Amino acid sequence: MADENGASEELKDRILEALEEVIDPELGVDIVNLGLVYGVDIDEENNVIVTMTLTFMGCPLSASLSYDVKRALGEIEEVNQVEVNFVWDPPWTKDRMSRYARIALGLSE
Repeated sequence: MADENGASEELKDRILEALEEVIDPELGVDIVNLGLVYGVDIDEENNVIVTMTLTFMGCPLSASLSYDVKRALGEIEEVNQVEVNFVWDPPWTKDRMSRYARIALGLSE
């Protein structure tokens, strides 16, 4: 089963790379570096659930970002279905951003 786990880890890496192409239109930084992606789950049939949040509850971008996530992951041949699960707990904070996102947004120390 190590090969299966390795393949799944490799697929997860490619999924995260694809999610780095999904840009938050308000901030101009990708959703991974913003820390909006909380998790990626892949089942045995390569259906993917992306658990993520938005910068604030009620953000009007949920439909747009959900579409962009599905489009980006749809380009990966092995991925079957994609579900985007928005959660609000834990709430997003600037502490979740990568160093790259902080620099891009002019927030670096």
